[in-house]
Amino acid sequence: MDSKLPPDQAIEDTRRWLERAVIGLNLCPFAKAVHKKGQVRYVVSEATQPLQLHADLVRELEFLRDSDPEAVDTTLLIHPHVLDDFLDYNEFLEVADETVADLDLEGDIQVASFHPAFQFEGTAPDDITNYTNRSPYPTLHLLREASIDRAVAAFPEASKIFEANMETLDRLGIEGWRKLFAEP
Repeated sequence: MDSKLPPDQAIEDTRRWLERAVIGLNLCPFAKAVHKKGQVRYVVSEATQPLQLHADLVRELEFLRDSDPEAVDTTLLIHPHVLDDFLDYNEFLEVADETVADLDLEGDIQVASFHPAFQFEGTAPDDITNYTNRSPYPTLHLLREASIDRAVAAFPEASKIFEANMETLDRLGIEGWRKLFAEP
């Protein structure tokens, strides 16, 4: 990854991805409301080693735990300088889940994963379905479980989101995905 990447650029690129893909393609029907209300916290980790990222993760989990949900509902912890390799990133997710447990936040906060090379088990690297979880930079998404519960209650067919996303991306194709981000 580019060690010279300014944090503002990482946030701008991530916000563009959120607006054009996650919200624009309705990959997550719950994202639009928190984005519109300004309740998404964007944090760029300067970590270059997993241990440094772990310290940032702890800090952000504690921040989210202690914050008013009306002010900060969710955090995107963007880490462009560490865990560029998807397999290394995937292994770190176990550490992230253990950290949630160690902080006694199970049932309160969960970690979702996004990565530029995200790949679902059993798929080819270029399978379009992987793009549902492909972000510009490796990103840990810290979500309040209460918010997820409210969103699922408001969207009774939440279990069908995954299937709808696959259909959307199949229709869009990789060229369509690239066109989403062709212009700044």
